[in-house]
Formats: sequence, C-alpha cells, structure tokens
Amino acid sequence: MTRAAIYVRISRDREGGGLGVARQEQDCRELAARHGLTVAQVYSDNDLSAYSGKPRPSYRRMLDDIAAARIDAILAWHTDRLHRSPTELEEYISACEPRGVPTFTVKAGPLDLSTPSGRMVARQLGAVARYEVEHLVERQQRAKLQAAADGKWAGGRRPYGYEPDGVTLRADEARAVAEATDAILSGASLRGHAAEMNARGLLTSTGRPWTPSELRKVLLRARNAGLREHRGEVVGPAAWLPLVDEERWRAVVSVLTHPGRRTQWSSARRWLLSGLALCGVCGSPVRATLVATNSRNVPSYTCKAAKCVSRNAAELDVFVGAIVVERLSRPDVTELLAASGRPDTGALHRDAAALRERLDGLAAAYADGAIDVRQLREGSERLRARLAELEEQMAAAGRGDALAGLIGVPDPGEAWEALGLHRRRAVVDTLMTVTIHRTKKGRPRGWTPGSSYFDPSTVDIKWKG
Repeated sequence: MTRAAIYVRISRDREGGGLGVARQEQDCRELAARHGLTVAQVYSDNDLSAYSGKPRPSYRRMLDDIAAARIDAILAWHTDRLHRSPTELEEYISACEPRGVPTFTVKAGPLDLSTPSGRMVARQLGAVARYEVEHLVERQQRAKLQAAADGKWAGGRRPYGYEPDGVTLRADEARAVAEATDAILSGASLRGHAAEMNARGLLTSTGRPWTPSELRKVLLRARNAGLREHRGEVVGPAAWLPLVDEERWRAVVSVLTHPGRRTQWSSARRWLLSGLALCGVCGSPVRATLVATNSRNVPSYTCKAAKCVSRNAAELDVFVGAIVVERLSRPDVTELLAASGRPDTGALHRDAAALRERLDGLAAAYADGAIDVRQLREGSERLRARLAELEEQMAAAGRGDALAGLIGVPDPGEAWEALGLHRRRAVVDTLMTVTIHRTKKGRPRGWTPGSSYFDPSTVDIKWKG
C-alpha cells in the first residue's frame, strides 16, 4: 500500500474551530480511498496564508518527510492549498520529482511531477492561483480605499470602544478611552494607567489584560476622534461617533509620539524634580543620583553637566510639594491658571477641512491631466505643510490640564498626596520653574542641632503664567 499524506490549509479560520481544514481532510480521505492509498500522515496549517509568505510549520515538515522518503504520495483539496507562489511551487517540484511522488487533488485532479507535461500543468495552475490571489488583494485594497473615502468601517477585529459593527459605541469602553486620554494628557504614564485599568477589571477587545503598548496603540487611533484613516493617513471624517474630540486626540498623539518621551521607567523618574529642576550655576537640568555622604549613599539632585550642585532629593521634593500645595490654596489660583489666547478650534477645523478638500482637488486635477507631476508635488507639499501646522495648533488647544481636580478642592494637600508621581511632575512643570543654587559653606542660619541642613533660600521658584 502506498503511504500517502494529506495536506490541509485555510488562510483565515473565520469559524474559529478548524472546520475548514476538517472538511478538506474528509474530502481528501475519500479521494485516498478511491485511489487505494493509505493515509499515513495529515499535515495541517490552519489560519495561515500561503500568499503572505509567513512560515508554515506543517508544510515545511511535509517537505522534509518527502525528501526523507517517508511519504509516497500527497493529497490536497486543491493545488492552491499547497502553494500560491512560483517560488514555493518550484521548491515543491524539486522535492517530489526525484522520487516520483505524485500529487492528487480533489478539485484539480492528479499531477505527475515526474513528467514535463505534469510539471507544465502544475505551473499553469500555480500561475492561475497567483493571478487570482493578486486580483483578490487588489479588489480588497480598492474596497478599503473606497470605504475610507466614504468614512465607513472596512471591518476587522472589534475596535475597543465600539460594538462588533465598528460603529455603535460601547459605553463603558468609550468612557475608558476618554479617561485614559485625559490621564495621559494630565501627566500619567502608560504603564501606570494600564495597571489602573487592569485593577478595575477592564480588558482589551480581545479579553486580555492591558499592557502599556496596547494602551498606546488604542489611544493613537484616529477613529477615537471620529476620523477615518487609510494606510496611516487621515482621509476625512468617519461614519461613527468619536470617543474624544479631535483636539484631545491630536494632543495625546503629540504627547505619545514626542521624540523626547521616555518609554522605560528608570530610577531618574522616581523623584519629583529629576529632569525638571535646573542648576543655578550652569543652567542644565538636574538628575537624581546616589551621593556618598558620611559612609552612606543619599539620593541627591546633581546637575547633568558638571555636578555644580548637589541637594538631598527627598528634602527638596518635600519642600517643593509644600510650595505647590500652598500656591493651590490661595484664592487667586484661578487667575494664575486662567488660559490665555486659546485659539478658535472651530476655525481650525474649518481651515483643515478646506485644505484636505484642496488636496483632493489636486489629485483629481492630476488624474484629469490638468496639472503635471511637478505641480502636483509642489502643491501637495505646500498644502500638507500648512495642514501640519493646523493639526499642531489643534493638538496644543486640546492638551489636558495637569491641574484638573486640584483647583477649588476643599483640601489641596490631600489632593496632592493622592496624585501619582507622573501627575505630580506634570503639575510642577505646569506651575513653576525650579532652580537649585549652590549652598553656602557652614550651617544655614537658624539651624538647630538634630535638624536638617536644608537651606530653602538656595532654591529659586519662578511661577509660570
């Protein structure tokens, strides 16, 4: 009895239970019985595309077994289940031809790859399969582009914040996206807020716990602002309702994609003023390091440039925190923080929409032959530069207030203590510029035995706004 192997594959298992490959296997077993073949092995690559070029473990194992003479014949539902590229076909022929291993298919009949005519038929079938998949991809891309232009959802995994139709809001998730957006704009970290969402029992759209990278990916989506995106570019308004307004979305994109944003938690960010306070000698930012003092290491702020100053980090953090609370407790705090010169976001939106229409007009004019490539490129560059300026203005208008929840509260000190470190740093950065000067030799005036040597007169605080 000839030892036969069945190979089954489906590109996308929409049913999620391997039913597609199971049906292929059943048909192949019936085919084996008709030819008097004994099925010795079944190779299955479920939910894997041959066109994508991704590794197919079972397919590779099958080729190895053919080369090792463990298999005498191959059974498949169709030749396109085995390969969809000329390169893969030639590799398959090279494996089967030396030993005369035939291929039997349910839909395309038998292939004898040991003969020139059999190989010709296989190559013709491979060319047809390649054409069909390329034509399918072309239609899908065109459909996605049209859906993007119409503001429609092109399908796919359920987007977080929406029902499976991609349009209807899911209230609890919509609130979570809005809260996460505001938290990041207020100075929270992705890591910290992801942990908070997990503590509240919130899961991703796939039912998994939140990670900083997954939260970042969700917050960067243009669909959150009710915008349709195609190949990484916003192409216009969408058919679904937004989760946040466009200004806040552009603001959080600006924050999360800023080149200077740190993605790793380091010891330097365990202290309030690291990277924020300035050296009073050279003007460079200070950082938190361990400084040897009286046979022990003390966390201290030193300037990055030349260590011009050195100050106990814990004492300085307490001092600055007390200054912040005192300032937030004053009755005129709202005057200090009053927004000035906020741009007319409605006008920004109208101008941006007009620029996008002009870009579409340029593309249409080029398609009609009214302008040449140079005119299209130059016109597009000018319009896109202006559009980028408007989008940055919208982002600036939407940047969150780090002081939200601190103004007008009964106890600013309690509210300050409840904040996480990232949020506290954002508050300090919003309110003041801290400059640390060198201390004078000797003990500070008014020092008493057993007390700290910390001298507040060497810390200069300049209020912003």
